[in-house]
Amino acid sequence: MITGELKNKIDKIWETFWTGGITNPLDVIEQFTYFLFIKQLDDVETTKENEANFLNVPFESMFPGDCQNYRWSKFKNLGSADEMYEVVANGVFPFIKNLHQDGDSAYARYMGDAIFKVPTAAMLTKIVDGIDQLELGDEDTKGDLYEYLLSKVATAGTNGQFRTPRHIIEMMVELTKPQPDDLIIDPAMGSAGFLIAAQTYLRNNHADMFLDAKKRDHFNNDMFYGNDMDRTMLRIGAMNMLLHGVENPNISYRDSLSEQNTDFEKYSLVLANPPFKGSLDYEAVSADLLKVTKTKKTELLFLALFLRILKKGGRAAVIVPDGVLFGSSKAHKQIRKEIIENNKLDAVISMPSGVFKPYAGVSTAILIFTKTGTGGTDNVWFYDMKADGYSLDDKRQEIQNNDIPDIIERFNNMDSEKDRKRTEQSFFVPVDEIISNDYDLSINKYKEVVYEKVEYEPTDVIIGKIESIENEIQSELAELKRLLNL
Repeated sequence: MITGELKNKIDKIWETFWTGGITNPLDVIEQFTYFLFIKQLDDVETTKENEANFLNVPFESMFPGDCQNYRWSKFKNLGSADEMYEVVANGVFPFIKNLHQDGDSAYARYMGDAIFKVPTAAMLTKIVDGIDQLELGDEDTKGDLYEYLLSKVATAGTNGQFRTPRHIIEMMVELTKPQPDDLIIDPAMGSAGFLIAAQTYLRNNHADMFLDAKKRDHFNNDMFYGNDMDRTMLRIGAMNMLLHGVENPNISYRDSLSEQNTDFEKYSLVLANPPFKGSLDYEAVSADLLKVTKTKKTELLFLALFLRILKKGGRAAVIVPDGVLFGSSKAHKQIRKEIIENNKLDAVISMPSGVFKPYAGVSTAILIFTKTGTGGTDNVWFYDMKADGYSLDDKRQEIQNNDIPDIIERFNNMDSEKDRKRTEQSFFVPVDEIISNDYDLSINKYKEVVYEKVEYEPTDVIIGKIESIENEIQSELAELKRLLNL
């Protein structure tokens, strides 16, 4: 989490954008990201220069001769504000827009229409000075900074989009355990939070894959896929991936639910929080998705999409609104039946309604399933998450109570869950029972609540106590009247 001095510095830079006339939070994040990216390019360049000098090997700079002035360390020290503005607006910015133009990279595709929006030299000087003072040593700090910036987008988008908290993303990644040979997609990627968390997991748990040229190439070029319909988010996502060391993610401007998305049994892992209650062009929805569940509800259509795009044996961890679990419409039952009877539903993790505050108070759950095409659901594991480590109000302050470590521990040791009672926080439910309940997946359908017997005193004793209190009140009232001579 961003706290203290660093938070104050970021807020001050945000205020500089705001008072300078850039008031749309996404615009601020986008412009902020450009500057972080420019600074990071110079930091990486400096590190590589030093390594080359130390090893006494030739060094090929990404800043060719006349572009050396475009380096952060050079232009930040230029004498006048106007001179720096000229260099950044007409030199640095076109330079970063044209990076990676040698191929059809995500970066090249979405940076092409990026716009430099800082209006004055004085404002640019304040922004550069502010960002130069940010100490962003490790990946976690950069991730925290990005998370904090995105938290400034205080309302859900028009298509039901809102930011997924990073600790929830990380839990879902821990539960699905990305592997070095995976093909991972988020079909509604936003700022690429799920893809970032997946690459971080691989770096932490499969570091040896980077020693293998073939696996390293797969990681940089073929592993990560993301779709979105917001070009600003695509630019932010592409830069976010590049800053986290993924050279060429496969990020596309695409409506995942439309006919233009022809992906079929391509990916081995889906990680997603698709938009709920979003607007939808029903005529453009892919016909094969409507065959699975004939509906206009995006959350149901995305589940049908996940089943289509996963390879046999592919896994998915996805967030859905509670209505998906118990909705009684034909479309709701169709998609639940498809997942339960024709594939393998592994787990339903019910989350408290405050997880997405302050953006939305919607109750949600995580579905974890495996595509088989032939069934395989036996016992479904349910977990009733009551706390995620943060208060469930709009402030979302860090607290002690946190079920996430317990969820991960129990999910990885399913054998020890078999004898758990329905009165406990997690338990198994046989598939036959779920089918007999119209494929209902809400935890309250199966959870048993233990009511404690409360013993009350006999009625005559309670009335006697009430009379005693009443007599005492009357006695005190009479004394008060006497003192007041009433």
